Amino acid sequence: MISQERVLRTPIPGPRSRELHARREAEVPRGFGVTLPIFVDRAEGAVLVDVDGNQLVDLGSGIAVTSVGASDPRVVERVREQAGRFTHTCFMVTEYAGFVDVAAALNRLTPGDHPKRTALFSTGAEAVENAVKIARSHTGRPAVVVFDHAYHGRTSLTMAMTAKHLPYKESFGPLSPEVHRVPTADPFRGPFFTAEAAFARFADVVRTQIGAGRVAAVVAEPVLGEGGFVVPAEGFLPRVAEFCAEHGIVFVADEVQTGLARTGRMFASEHEGLVPDLVCTAKALAGGLPLAAVTGRAEIMDAVHPGGLGGTYAGNPVACAAALGALQTIEEQDLAGRAARIERRVLPRLRALAAGVPAIGDVRGRGAMLAVEFVVPGTTEPAPEVAAAVARHCHAHGVLVLVCGTYGNVIRLLPPLVIDVDLLDDALGVLDEGIRKVAA
Repeated sequence: MISQERVLRTPIPGPRSRELHARREAEVPRGFGVTLPIFVDRAEGAVLVDVDGNQLVDLGSGIAVTSVGASDPRVVERVREQAGRFTHTCFMVTEYAGFVDVAAALNRLTPGDHPKRTALFSTGAEAVENAVKIARSHTGRPAVVVFDHAYHGRTSLTMAMTAKHLPYKESFGPLSPEVHRVPTADPFRGPFFTAEAAFARFADVVRTQIGAGRVAAVVAEPVLGEGGFVVPAEGFLPRVAEFCAEHGIVFVADEVQTGLARTGRMFASEHEGLVPDLVCTAKALAGGLPLAAVTGRAEIMDAVHPGGLGGTYAGNPVACAAALGALQTIEEQDLAGRAARIERRVLPRLRALAAGVPAIGDVRGRGAMLAVEFVVPGTTEPAPEVAAAVARHCHAHGVLVLVCGTYGNVIRLLPPLVIDVDLLDDALGVLDEGIRKVAA
């Protein structure tokens, strides 16, 4: 058992981590970035133990992956049992029950009571790309509409769907065609980005510049992830979904980061009563193992011909076993409720801090998906140097936080949903200290 407390035995990173990082630089291409160059030896709950014996509070959850906590007992138990029976057969060659069990669980949990089907893959980008394939097959149309500040993945198609150029698209073109971008409803950015104004712009672009009859899918994150944890203005996404239904367009919710209890509901779409045609999940789905899914209306999912979906590792049996353990933990421990309680504990504290720190432009988020945006005081001009300095302070004091946003000026908080309250408060104290030291 790892004690759920922050313990610093060496500077961060410590000597053993620095030694291993030097080896990494000699063996691994520089294209792999790193947030904090420590090497993890063990992890449990919300604590990472590095090779130097330091215990860090994890407020990143592997980018929203270990929502059930690191080394969740149900995940570990099911993985051990499944690995002892078989690790792979390929579901498209010979079948196994775990794949079907995960599909059934997602068919039950995703919004809407209509008949559904679920296809399993390995990564979030695969899920999004396959959702587009399915939508194109169903509609016979080519175009895909996405939003400003979106992040959908690193494959050729999902790179084109992702907004941020550097580091995701720089030097990797040409990108996939027929991807069109429209403004989102960002409440922090002023009157042009209200729900009404953003929807009017969306509808105008789709009708006049793309052609509604050419659009296969509109793909939206219910809360922007890499784009800065922006919660769209209330009413915007429901109006987009209504527009899609009126024009025969498949509305796809990219819930790769927001799904599976992260925002205080099982799916973030539920906050506004959205019932997407297709829902993409990954990250938290398998408690740390690579697994992703597209779940959607049966008539849309069944539009693809036999053999048109798949992949060698799609729905790997060990990953499916992990998912069944993770889903059990999420439901039995009411992690959606715990995420909501994290929001109620953290947001007021951050807002009180923002009242005295002019460099904080906005505090926002849902559930345990929370963010602080830094700006030049008195403006909405991004201040990425402040976010970077705050992150460095947190890292040096044993709290792992992540930076995000199109402008790199947002600190995002993604704690495991099982985090101990005292540990969370301790980590927030470090963050508070860093913000006051750097920004005030």
